[in-house]
Amino acid sequence: MIDENVVQHNIEQMAGVAAHNGVRLRPHIKTHKIPEIALRQLAAGAEGITAAKVGEAEIMAEHGVKDIFIAYPVISPSKIKRIIALSHQIHVIVGVESMEGAENLSREAVAAGVTLSVRLEIDTGLARTGISPDRALQLAQNIAALPGLDLSGIFTFKGAVYQGSGTLDLEAAGQEEGRIMVATAEKLRAAGIDIRDVSVGSTPTAPYAAAVEGVTEIRPGTYIFYDRMLAVMGACSKEDWAAKVLVTIVSVPAEDRLVVDGGSKTFATDVQPGQPPLHLKGFGEIVELPDAVFEKMNEEHGMIRTSGPHGLHVGDVLSIVPNHICPTVNLHNEVYVTKEGVIRAVPVLARGKLA
Repeated sequence: MIDENVVQHNIEQMAGVAAHNGVRLRPHIKTHKIPEIALRQLAAGAEGITAAKVGEAEIMAEHGVKDIFIAYPVISPSKIKRIIALSHQIHVIVGVESMEGAENLSREAVAAGVTLSVRLEIDTGLARTGISPDRALQLAQNIAALPGLDLSGIFTFKGAVYQGSGTLDLEAAGQEEGRIMVATAEKLRAAGIDIRDVSVGSTPTAPYAAAVEGVTEIRPGTYIFYDRMLAVMGACSKEDWAAKVLVTIVSVPAEDRLVVDGGSKTFATDVQPGQPPLHLKGFGEIVELPDAVFEKMNEEHGMIRTSGPHGLHVGDVLSIVPNHICPTVNLHNEVYVTKEGVIRAVPVLARGKLA
């Protein structure tokens, strides 16, 4: 269930963050995967959108989005050919983080007679994809020399990481992210590389990274709905939660236990309980039973434990805010958007796009 009024509030709030700091907003659609919501973000001032998969970009372009950054290393020739086809319809930017990937992009672009806009991914501490700042110059120079490519900028995703470790100090994490990226951009420019875009990401750090002079763009995604993880981080309040999963109690095996019809095929399990720095209890917050623990799941069963007699019955409905909303939405074919008592089904058109 999606509260349309809360979604609109969240859209306007993040657009205000970008405008206040004089940076562009390019939200990541990984959270909602719904063209209707992407178009709302654009109408509120977003420059374009960000996607992770070519398939997501194709769906968004089909529904009227004209500027898309695929913030992921696209390696295979078949996917690159699809990007080139897309580039004839809209403005596309592609992430790159290796010479092998850049050479593949260059080869296909030259064969098609086009120039692809690319951004170099920088690893600012998450230790995922991206080149380290101290090795970025050589790779950037090599990419800039390739035919068929326009190295327009650099980008990163760091999230709530500070000095290489998870943190709840979002301001420190965001400022570090911004400083590393601006310093890297200045180093590349000093070597003659025309870096126009310095793009940073993540909902929890965006307000702080955006304030660093020299950052030009933010790419938050989860802010559209927010979730339990971000509330515990301090990135939002519970009033900002726009998405809840409705479940039905199917069994009451004890006065302090419930079983609901939502398991790992309904809720994402990537953000596990008990892990630092959040130390979450369970897999989500039960709105009606905030002190209960959603302690474990099988595929079709969710097991909830309460601190005492709960007084609930088989057939009762509960609403749960998951730890991580993005992969949770991706498990559902449609969502139900509510506004002033009216409920309408909206298909999650870009879900399941693995390529």
